[in-house]
Amino acid sequence: MHEALPVFVPNSETLPRTVMNETPTNQASAAGHAGAASITSDEQLMLAFSKGSSYAFDELFSRYKQPIYGFFRRRLAESTQAEELTQETFFALLRAAARYEPRALFRTYLYAIGYKILRAHRRKAAFRATFFGQQNFAPDPSKQDATESALWVRRAVEKLEPMDREILLLREFEQLSYAEIADLLQLPLNTVRSRLFRARTALRNLLEPPAVPSTKDAPQEITQKGERT
Repeated sequence: MHEALPVFVPNSETLPRTVMNETPTNQASAAGHAGAASITSDEQLMLAFSKGSSYAFDELFSRYKQPIYGFFRRRLAESTQAEELTQETFFALLRAAARYEPRALFRTYLYAIGYKILRAHRRKAAFRATFFGQQNFAPDPSKQDATESALWVRRAVEKLEPMDREILLLREFEQLSYAEIADLLQLPLNTVRSRLFRARTALRNLLEPPAVPSTKDAPQEITQKGERT
């Protein structure tokens, strides 16, 4: 997996603005940094960021840059596309910060942004392929560098039905709960459970090695004298 992502540094224009009081700027910044540094939960960090704490955003980015990159990398052929959509996801988070309300886990909120961006990217790719005849024949670096067994598993996953595949990836790789997946994909909880069971069963069947016929079932060879061996 690609380990390093481009440095993401929000500028002063992208951060939410707050009303300044008479406290000197450096003292206010230090106080805000100290307050955000004592926060541990994602939801509290996001609330602090929505009020203007750049440190809170830095911490969230540090926690989720690799998981979000992995989310895209498992669904896209090129690592550069995964990097671009990862950046786009965090820019979208910046733009939405002022409207953030802690109605769900921050993780679900962030993956929902990423999933929306992924769907938009797929629609654009389908449009280009349909109207301009552009198709992506670039080799997949992860497949080139993967072991044979990992490549075998990836190809098996790609054979699953799209929704079953998405649920399986969200559960097994992103480690989202059933409730989070249901909220993200807007599906009933029981549907998520049944589709996940079906996806796991299908994947297990795809990964099972083909049955080797026993010697009893093998056809007997006939010698030149017409006798069976």
